[in-house]
Amino acid sequence: MTDLDPGDLTEGSIPRALVLLAAPLVAQNLVQVANSAADVFWLGRLGDGAVGAVGLNQPVMGLLYVPLMAAMVGTQVLVSQRVGGDDDAGARKAVFHGACLALVAGLALTLLIAPNAGPIVRLLGAGPDVAPQAAAYLSTYLLLFPFVSVSDTVEMGFVGAGDSKTAMYLNFLAIAGNLVLDPLLIFGVWVFPELGVAGAALATVLGYTMSMVLGLYWLAGDHGSISLSLSDFGVDLDEFREMVDIGLPAGGQRLAAQSVRLVVVAIVTVVGGAAGLAAYTVGARIATIAFVPATGLQQAGQSVVGQNLGADRPDRARRATWIGVALAAGALAVVGAVQFLVPEFLAAVFVPDLSARGAELSVRYLEILAYGYPAIGATYMLLAGLNGARRTKTSLIVDLVKYWGIRLPVAVLALPAGVAIGAFGVSVAPGIGLGSDPMVTVFWAVTGSNVVAALGLAAYFRYATSDGLMRRAADTATAAD
Repeated sequence: MTDLDPGDLTEGSIPRALVLLAAPLVAQNLVQVANSAADVFWLGRLGDGAVGAVGLNQPVMGLLYVPLMAAMVGTQVLVSQRVGGDDDAGARKAVFHGACLALVAGLALTLLIAPNAGPIVRLLGAGPDVAPQAAAYLSTYLLLFPFVSVSDTVEMGFVGAGDSKTAMYLNFLAIAGNLVLDPLLIFGVWVFPELGVAGAALATVLGYTMSMVLGLYWLAGDHGSISLSLSDFGVDLDEFREMVDIGLPAGGQRLAAQSVRLVVVAIVTVVGGAAGLAAYTVGARIATIAFVPATGLQQAGQSVVGQNLGADRPDRARRATWIGVALAAGALAVVGAVQFLVPEFLAAVFVPDLSARGAELSVRYLEILAYGYPAIGATYMLLAGLNGARRTKTSLIVDLVKYWGIRLPVAVLALPAGVAIGAFGVSVAPGIGLGSDPMVTVFWAVTGSNVVAALGLAAYFRYATSDGLMRRAADTATAAD
C-alpha cells in the first residue's frame, strides 16, 4: 500500500489522494464487516431471539455514540485543518482534548444507562423471547464502553492527520480480538465461561480496549503522524468549546438517525415478531458492506477537505467533494448489483439457521436495500464536504429531513390499522396498513429516504458552493491558525 506524502492531500491528484487515504479505511471497514458477520454467524446458532437481541441494540448503540460525536468529528476536523495549516502543536492539542472528552462522555453514559438496560429494551417493545438477551448484551457492552470511546477518537486523530494506516492497524487489533474471543465467550470454549449473547458484547469491547491501549502507546512514542508529550497535556476550556461547536451537530445528526431507527425497530418488532427483527438485523449487518467504501471515502474526504481549507485552497476542497461523490456512488452501485443478484446466498451464508419467515424477509430486504446504495455513497461524500468545512449543522438538518420527514412517517403508516406502538415511552400513532406487507413497506421507507436525501443534498451542495461556502470556510480555518 503506497504511503501518502505530507503534501499529497493539498497538492497533486485529488482522486489519488482520496483513494490512498481511503484505502486503509476501506480495508479496516471490510474487516469490520467480517466482525459484524461473525457476531451474527455465531449468535445465529442460538436462534432468532439471539440475532434479534443484537438487532434491537443496534439503534441503542447508535444513540450511545451521539455525545461522542463531538469528540470524534471535532478531533478529525480540527486536526485536519491544523495539519493543513502547518499547526502541528494545535493538532496535538486537539487529539489530547478529544481523547479526554471521549473518556468523560463514555463514563457518564455507562453510569447512566448500564443500571437501566432491562427497562430500556422493554420500552423498545422487546418480547420475552428477546428482552433478557438484549438486556444482557447492552449491560455487558457498557462495561468497557469508555475505552471504546477513547479508541475511536484516537483513530480519528490519526485519520485527520492523513495517517489512515495507523488508524487501520488499531482497528485491525480491535476486530482481531473480537473474532478470536467471540466463539470462546459465546459458547464457553476451553477455560472461558459460556455467556451467550453477553459473550458477543464482551468480546467486542475487549477488542477495542486492546486497541485503545496500543493507540495511547503509539501517541506517547514516535509511531505514526502524531506524538504527544507532557507539554501537550494542559487543559484548555476554549479547545473543548471549539471541539463541541464543530462536533455536537454531528451528534445531533446521529441522534436524528438513531432515534428514528429505535422507533422503526419497535415497529418491526410489532409487525414482524422475532423473525422480522432477525431479518431487519441481517439486512442491516449485510448492508454494512455498502458502508465500507462509503465510510472510508467519507473519512478520507473530511480530511482532504479540511486540510485544503487549512491550506487556503477552497476550490480544491470543493472539487475533492464532487470527485468523492463519483467514486463512492460508483463503488456502491457495484456492491448493490451483487447484493441484488444473490440475496438468498448472502442471507444463508450470514445466518444459515434463520426460520423460513426470517429468511424470506431477509432476502426481500436485501433486494430493496440494493436500489439505494449509490445514493448512500453520494450522501456520505457530500456530508464529508460539509463536515470538513465545519458545516456540521447543515448535515444535521439533512438527516432530520431524511429520517423524521420521510423514513419515520412511511414506517408508521405501515402499521396495521388500529395498532399503535411506543418507544421509550413515546407513543406513535397507529398506521393505516400501508402496503400489502407491513415489513416490505418499512424496507421501502429505508431505501426511499436514502434516495430522496441524496438528491436534495446534491442540489443544496451545488448551490451553497457556488455561493462561496468553501471560501468562507477557508477564511475561518486560516483565521484560527
